[in-house]
Amino acid sequence: VTSLSCAYKLKAEPQANIGDYVNTLPAVRGSQSSSTNSGSLSNGQAGIATVNLRSLGAARTLVLIDGQRSVASTPVGFVDTQTVPQGLIKGVEVVTGGASSAYGSDAVGGVVNFSLNRDFKGLRAEYEFGITDYGDVPNHTFRITSGFDFADGRGKVLLAGDYFTQKGVDTYDRPWQQSGFFQIDNPAFVAGNGQPERLVAAGIGTYQFTTGGLITGQRTTGATTFGTGALTGQYFGQIGPNGPGLTRFNFGPSRGQWMVGGDYLISREGHWSSNSLAPHEERGNIFGRLSYEFDRAFVPYVQYSFSGYNGRRFYQQTPSTGVTIARDNAYLPQALVDQMVALNVSAIQIGTSNAGFPAAGSNNTREVYRFVAGADGEFDIGKGTWKYNAYYQAGIARTNELLTNTWLNSRVTLAQDAVRAPAGNAAGIPAGTIVCRSTLTAPTNGCVPLNRIGIGGVTQAAIDYVFNNGAQPQRYQTLRQDVAALSFSTNDLFETWAGEVSFAFGGEYRRERVDGFVDPQFNSGWLYGNYLVTKGSYDVKEAFIETVVPLAKGVDFNGAVRRTDYSTSGSVTTWKLGATWQVIDDIKLRVVRSRDIRAPNLNELFAPGTARTNTVNVPLPGGGQRADQFLEQTTGNTALKPEVAMTWGVGGVFTPTFLPGFAASVDYFDINLAGAIGTISAQTITTLCLEQNRSDICPFITFNGPVSPSSIITSIRLVPFNFANVKVRGIDLEASYRFDLGGGKATLRALASHYIDNIFNNGIDVPEDIAGKNQGDGVPSWNYRLTANYEIDSWSFNLVGRGFSDGVYNNNFFECTSGCPASTAANRTINTNRISGQWYMDASITKKLKLGGSKAEVFLYVRNLLNSDPVLVGNGPTGNNTPAYPQTNRGLYDVLGRVYRIGVRFEY
Repeated sequence: VTSLSCAYKLKAEPQANIGDYVNTLPAVRGSQSSSTNSGSLSNGQAGIATVNLRSLGAARTLVLIDGQRSVASTPVGFVDTQTVPQGLIKGVEVVTGGASSAYGSDAVGGVVNFSLNRDFKGLRAEYEFGITDYGDVPNHTFRITSGFDFADGRGKVLLAGDYFTQKGVDTYDRPWQQSGFFQIDNPAFVAGNGQPERLVAAGIGTYQFTTGGLITGQRTTGATTFGTGALTGQYFGQIGPNGPGLTRFNFGPSRGQWMVGGDYLISREGHWSSNSLAPHEERGNIFGRLSYEFDRAFVPYVQYSFSGYNGRRFYQQTPSTGVTIARDNAYLPQALVDQMVALNVSAIQIGTSNAGFPAAGSNNTREVYRFVAGADGEFDIGKGTWKYNAYYQAGIARTNELLTNTWLNSRVTLAQDAVRAPAGNAAGIPAGTIVCRSTLTAPTNGCVPLNRIGIGGVTQAAIDYVFNNGAQPQRYQTLRQDVAALSFSTNDLFETWAGEVSFAFGGEYRRERVDGFVDPQFNSGWLYGNYLVTKGSYDVKEAFIETVVPLAKGVDFNGAVRRTDYSTSGSVTTWKLGATWQVIDDIKLRVVRSRDIRAPNLNELFAPGTARTNTVNVPLPGGGQRADQFLEQTTGNTALKPEVAMTWGVGGVFTPTFLPGFAASVDYFDINLAGAIGTISAQTITTLCLEQNRSDICPFITFNGPVSPSSIITSIRLVPFNFANVKVRGIDLEASYRFDLGGGKATLRALASHYIDNIFNNGIDVPEDIAGKNQGDGVPSWNYRLTANYEIDSWSFNLVGRGFSDGVYNNNFFECTSGCPASTAANRTINTNRISGQWYMDASITKKLKLGGSKAEVFLYVRNLLNSDPVLVGNGPTGNNTPAYPQTNRGLYDVLGRVYRIGVRFEY
């Protein structure tokens, strides 16, 4: 099934990049953009825009540029749609159903092909300016496109370039972000008391830390563990002449990392909303193509493109818990020290959101080079005409993944242990000077004291020291893709009783590889990053045949077979069997059955175990919880096999002769994906180990003691396996009507996708249907897009309505507020299991002008015309970054608000 999704009116909806348009199509859900992946620090994906068909994952959507593969921008296989020369795009083709047999691996969800206008002639220049209704996120786009012939039209030259720059917003500075709306483990829940286990509400926050530090534990002299006492529950305020003041914290009911009410407005400060609303970005593309027709049988061409990207964004103002402060710490107020002496307390533990520390983030740079040389043409054999296409492509992506404001753990430990130098110390430091304790025995270690007590005491010198004097975690990676392909096709192989037989065959060789460099100092010991080099390669050899055979008048059979051999996992066959039947002039039916695959990508095969910081809720005896911060490591698995999907597609097209200009289609799809590659989440691993005593799962966890809830979790290792199954069923609807109206031309178009189910079952967790789930990784049940376009004389008007239906937090949840049944892993109880859908309107107006011998257009486009706020979505209950993120699902809901784009186009 092929949908020409936007070839007819790209200019009516100008976007900062083409991916923003594609992601409004109902069949595309769950894609990431440069604004939604600001938390992708250690995996280097920040700044990449993807396409996700059928909500099966972007890795299962094959992205092509003019029918050819392009090198990925990251080892997980994502092709960044921002690398496509947007000024030359004439359309976007979305192909679903049997795509792997025709296009190769990765097309389980389908294929998105950005087709280029190779026949463009002239010179076109464009400028666009965009800004939100809040006066922020200003951006500028410049494009220039040129095409001309030479040698009496035999030679063609295409040149294109574009440049984009944007000033980002470093926090979620929006009015709707104020309410403290989260999903948590209900503090009032006790098994059997009739309360829901999960609670979604406003007025929620964390309680383990405050901006200047909250005392969470105290340790008596001679003891080895921390407990509660008279000092705990106080927090440090602004530093004054006598040090920071201490105030008693008002705790609300709490469980895990969350608290309802209390002083949540105090505890959230510094951490809340510290994720980037929009990144600071700069990118540019250059494209060139030269072709020459020596003969209709030989038209060689060369093509070159370059894409450069730099983006800065912030992940979160990272909080710290369990920070040990000794009684002789130089920054403790004397009144507190006196209390500690009186109570025989040798040290306290604090939680702090680290006031004075800048938020951690990334500053990623990518360069993508793509060179293609090939030839196409046509020739006659007997009465038949054959076409061929041959090309070689070399694609190289060079990435510089640089983290910002990330501290070295060992330096923080040394710096926070600040004392006053005693008289007569061996280092010769004047008595009373505040120094790191380590400096007294190692005077040249360069340690700078860090004041983590109160607000306003962090110095730039201390920041520089713990941030390693500017040397931040950094990884250089190079991905290379080499492709050599040759194909032949004819529409008249021979003639049957019903018509001409079409036939195509060909082969392809592809090599994928990744390598890089990391300074050993960045391998471990950092809050984020801990980079290791992903290194590996594999080869792919493929051969295919395709055919269309008329069986009777109006009845055609279409089929394809592709044999693929992977150097890592052996051979696999994909195929497609389909048929179309033109029942009458008005009705055409179609059916397809296919076997599609996705092979493991470079990261799934060769990931070395780069680590990131995360948090899990540890179940405790008696129903309590403890939030442990740990190091999460994801490694590759070279034993992975290709995923296999069996797909049905059944549909029809209605083009009534009694209503010229109208067309409609309905298509049912059913995808069963077996052996899906995935990992068990860190929270699931923790729950299975400690609640269900799974001895096969516990080895993935490292404890600081025996395997027990009483031991702190320090690290969890995630390894991908072919162990999951995914079943997706749904219906695609499309209708369009073109007609004359009032002296002009009107076009109405409607697209809708309905997901009946999208069930993920890994055999370990409870199977989950994410169809109708509007949180996290879910996909709304109904997704739609309606457009109305009207052109008259030199004016063009366009109106778009787009949105999705109401949904739930989880289809397995049971909603109740009292008298709840038993809450289980299969059916957890929750106080509300409803998330409202959203409806957005976009509009544009374009005026065509003539300036001498050239044509011009000026336009105004408004996205989210009604300035609709996003629906609040209770995220949680895990993740220490959750309070820093938007209190909605930013993959579905618009977080920027109304956006204006104004611009001008000139064409000569």
